[in-house]
Amino acid sequence: MDFNGSSGGGSDHRQIEESKPLLGEMSATEGNKMGAAPCRRALLHCNGMRYKLLQEGDIQVCVIRHPRTFLSKILTSKFLRRWEPHHLTLADNSVASATPTGYMENSISYSAIEDVQLLSWENAPKYCLQLTIPGGTVLLQAANSYLRDQWFHSLQWKKKIYKYKKVLSNPSRWEVVLKEIRTLVDMALTSPLQDDSIHQAPLEIVSKLLSENNNLTTQDHESIIVAIAPLLENNHPPPDLCEFFCKHCRERPRSMVVIEVFTPVVQRILKHNMDFGKCPRLRLFTQEYILALNELNAGMEVVKKFIHSMHGPTGQCPHPRVLPNLVAVCLAAIYSCYEEFINSRDNSPSLKEIRNGCQQQCDRKPNLPLRLLHTSPDLVSQEATLTESRLKPVIVTSNEIHVEVERNNTTNQKMTANVGNDSEPNLIDCLMVSPTCSTMSIELSTQADRILGCYVEILKMLSDYDDWRPALASLLQPIPFPKEALAHEKFTKELKYVIQRFAEDPRQEVHSCLLSVRAGKDGWFQLYSPGGVACDDDGELFASMVHILMGSCYKTKKFLLSLAENKLGPCMLLALRGNQTMVEILCLMLEYNIIDNNDTQLQIISTLESTDVGKRMYEQLCDRQRELKELQRKGGPTRLTLPSKSTDADLARLLSSGSFGNLENLSLAFTNVTSACAEHLIKLPSLKQLNLWSTQFGDAGLRLLSEHLTMLQVLNLCETPVTDAGLLALSSMKSLCSLNMNSTKLSADTYEDLKAKLPNLKEVDVRYTEAW
Repeated sequence: MDFNGSSGGGSDHRQIEESKPLLGEMSATEGNKMGAAPCRRALLHCNGMRYKLLQEGDIQVCVIRHPRTFLSKILTSKFLRRWEPHHLTLADNSVASATPTGYMENSISYSAIEDVQLLSWENAPKYCLQLTIPGGTVLLQAANSYLRDQWFHSLQWKKKIYKYKKVLSNPSRWEVVLKEIRTLVDMALTSPLQDDSIHQAPLEIVSKLLSENNNLTTQDHESIIVAIAPLLENNHPPPDLCEFFCKHCRERPRSMVVIEVFTPVVQRILKHNMDFGKCPRLRLFTQEYILALNELNAGMEVVKKFIHSMHGPTGQCPHPRVLPNLVAVCLAAIYSCYEEFINSRDNSPSLKEIRNGCQQQCDRKPNLPLRLLHTSPDLVSQEATLTESRLKPVIVTSNEIHVEVERNNTTNQKMTANVGNDSEPNLIDCLMVSPTCSTMSIELSTQADRILGCYVEILKMLSDYDDWRPALASLLQPIPFPKEALAHEKFTKELKYVIQRFAEDPRQEVHSCLLSVRAGKDGWFQLYSPGGVACDDDGELFASMVHILMGSCYKTKKFLLSLAENKLGPCMLLALRGNQTMVEILCLMLEYNIIDNNDTQLQIISTLESTDVGKRMYEQLCDRQRELKELQRKGGPTRLTLPSKSTDADLARLLSSGSFGNLENLSLAFTNVTSACAEHLIKLPSLKQLNLWSTQFGDAGLRLLSEHLTMLQVLNLCETPVTDAGLLALSSMKSLCSLNMNSTKLSADTYEDLKAKLPNLKEVDVRYTEAW
């Protein structure tokens, strides 16, 4: 049976239907034509009920073919035709059955459905739905009234959306199109259906309409944006619509539509978007919106108010996705500023070649849009006699970026040794000054420079919020910027404010992100240290970073060792200039025997004695060393128990009173000692058993013990405030045989990790912990 109306009569009905307003209801006269008195149309009120949009479902179907003049007689007949069970699918264009037999042998096109009604009559099956088609009627019977209403609203929605797609696909007059768009939006807002597609379908229709019609005026753009604004309050715009919004932000950044309509849309994107990777155009729209705000008269003040509105007035932002999304937008915008330079990498010398100076001029591809000129290694010997050539700067320009290369007149031995090395250099080595490229200054175009300034300023704003700073530091710890940005003096100089905020924050979760994210990879600490490409302050920021890291770094000895290996020269220079932090660093290197070379030790001592503060600290170090020798001198008790209520000062006073070189067992149980006493405990060379039961000894002290008391065998931490952060450090104490963590904040994962890393551990007490 064909329901698509191939007869002449059916064609007339479709023409009449399409000439009606899309959302218009049938008049009372038309309703009387369709049925007699017993057949009545149910009143269409939502009554607060909400339904999910049906895509498919099981329902009973009955088809009645009849002349229209006898409809009332058939519907009031006692005996109706047979019902067939079908699994119907509401597709985009038609209603079809999963088993195309019987009544549903052919699908029913939405264009063939003249009307959809809820029917109720005497002596007839309940929960019935009527579809009026050319030459007949299709009756659908649901299991209950809720399912019937759900089928009714779903069919109504599918039918109307199909008609709107058809009408708006061939627009004639834009004033009519705008009116239809407003009607479509009203229909979506008042629909009792609750589904994401209810609001997305109209947006996709409008998006397709705009993508296929590029000759719209600015007034038409704004009228359409205002018309669909109510739908955007709770829905993300589709990709094509995002492109349309981006274009409007670029062409008319001062339009009131940007402030009044786009602001709540962007706020919703930042609060609820989970992954810009799946919808990059949402990120691009957010990026263009922020740039449009920056074009207003107040400029960055407007952007600052917007960022504050996203954070909220309280000290804690209630939306966890706002910061990651803002950072993602900033990173993408900053990357776009250097995109042309990045794309030219294939035709330019690699950063390894820049460092090693090993690329031949004839090896390059022709017609380079941008390249860095430098000499080859074969010419290095010739440079010794060509002083004028060495000192002459080479400038290479493109329409976006200017790179100046000033040649040096010295040869780096380390570079020469690495010429034949094929391994990729690390990030900081790539950016360090090379023998053939002593300076690299990048100049961006005006537009790129404006974008860069805007988004670096946003990163500064984000770093000013205390609650956002830990997450921001974690996101920026891997240095997610292109190498070209890190080689750009203006960028690193502006970003320095953010790094300073991290270095000033006392929370370890913040300033620890200054270090590299993993071994072998450089971090902000290396980038802004003396000799790094971003250092422009003679090491002031470096000293600040060292100070904060030494105050909380539990791998103090390891950190000092890395400084001695890589940054000893800068540390001595800053100490020579009277920097107190660096003086302390040099004293600690001597105290912990970090420096093995005697000449280097003498040089450090000379450096310390050259300033008043250094001389004073070195004298204190000598006094401590004499006390340490006295403390560690063989003799004294092998067991020692401090009285309850003893403090850190009492312990320090006791240990300074004699020799404790033989002390193997120390009990501080039920005393008031804290992590501060760890500085004294690590000086006991023979200590094997330590009892800290019911003390205030915490994570910081535990980290210090794990680094120095590697021979400790028995440790009691029962009822101490230690957590996983400190307990994980015990994995380096391979001699531990007995460990009591009763009533601590030990987790099951940390317990399993400790068991795997401590092979000699035989006795463990984890009662009243998560691991119990």
